[in-house]
Amino acid sequence: MNTEVFLASRLSVAPMMAWTDRHCRYFHRLISKNALLYTEMVTAPALVLGGALRLLDFNPEEQPVALQLGGSDPDQLGKATALGASYGYDEINLNLGCPSDRVQSGSFGAVLMTEPDVVRACLEQMQHASTADITVKCRIGVDDQTPEATLPQFLSMIQSAGVQRITIHARKAWLNGLSPKENRNIPPLDYPLVQEMKNAFPGLHLSINGGVVSLAAAQDHLSMGIDGVMIGRAAYQTPYDILARVDCDLFDGAPAPAAVVIAEQMIPYIDDHLQKGGRLHQITRHMFGLFSGQTGARYWRRRLSELGGQTGSCLADYCSLLDELKLIMEQQKEFGASR
Repeated sequence: MNTEVFLASRLSVAPMMAWTDRHCRYFHRLISKNALLYTEMVTAPALVLGGALRLLDFNPEEQPVALQLGGSDPDQLGKATALGASYGYDEINLNLGCPSDRVQSGSFGAVLMTEPDVVRACLEQMQHASTADITVKCRIGVDDQTPEATLPQFLSMIQSAGVQRITIHARKAWLNGLSPKENRNIPPLDYPLVQEMKNAFPGLHLSINGGVVSLAAAQDHLSMGIDGVMIGRAAYQTPYDILARVDCDLFDGAPAPAAVVIAEQMIPYIDDHLQKGGRLHQITRHMFGLFSGQTGARYWRRRLSELGGQTGSCLADYCSLLDELKLIMEQQKEFGASR
């Protein structure tokens, strides 16, 4: 067991396709030094058959960071796990919860909850391939399954395969009839069932996912005995609101510096990216929500969007925006003091 990722899993940011890339994770790490960050899902065939090893790249400063894999072939997953471990990932997570059509067509994601024998074989091969922590993210069930009956059986199988850490999205996945977006909102949340699973499997480290939109809500789950909480879209869309107090409230550390300081701390990273031929928007698209609820938030979002749409936007443009934002903040502060 890797102690760092185990402790960090008390609060994690969910793997989200097209969102939690390495630029997003670096940005989030500036806000919280302790929360566990996840990669986007990387498919085992892309690594093993396609040779897309660039998908494993990450900045060492992102640690603790976990790699999420998708796949259903035990041999491919074993090889992909070994590759991930060689790149320095201390946790490798198997996706058993994604309900998208593309994932289903590859026979992995949530559809594998109907094939426990395949899941067992995959997990055992992943365990044999590396000393990294092998973990699972799943739903409470799929389609016509009765979660109260099938979820305990599924968790028992996972535990018997040697996996000790599981994140449960507390909704069913409907593989036919609902889009991925609808699957995040329409099936009702069943937090009590996840709590029952923690009581039934005290030896498992269980994290809860789905519908958690604030740090206070995460703390409520933790206070009820759940081992960890995974937050998805709220952490992406309002990152400072979610992550700024994680270190002091959950890890006995220091709170994050002001949001404007975070924005300034991104300057060297942005400069390095641009010097290597990257585009400004590849980084700043993850930063729209940094000032959510604060003075100048609307101006920040609008100007970042404009910069993202301009060919040749450079570091000077970003720095100018920061100066403009600081002026807005100072004017608002002076206006408040004069009232």
